[in-house]
Amino acid sequence: MENFEQESRYLKAKEQVAEIKKFYGSLVSYIIVISALATLNYYVDGLSHPWFLWAAAGWGIGLLFQAAKAFNWNPIVTKEWEERKIKEYMEREERSKSNMGRWE
Repeated sequence: MENFEQESRYLKAKEQVAEIKKFYGSLVSYIIVISALATLNYYVDGLSHPWFLWAAAGWGIGLLFQAAKAFNWNPIVTKEWEERKIKEYMEREERSKSNMGRWE
């Protein structure tokens, strides 16, 4: 049982690291592409109409959601809430199994 728990923790940590790695890749892409768009915007009209900011804002919002997922940041759903819900569902499953045994 202990080996299973250790392997489970390892797999969860590995998934977390993969999410963080994916986020950093997206962040680098964001910086490169938005910088290129800003440069293009500057050369086209001298930033009198900074249209690149629309792309930066849209992609930036998506990047914030990806960061929240990668770094487990969610102010509404805390770790305590998650643990409480897991326990609740496990208890519900146990009750369901014990009730089914009565009818058989």
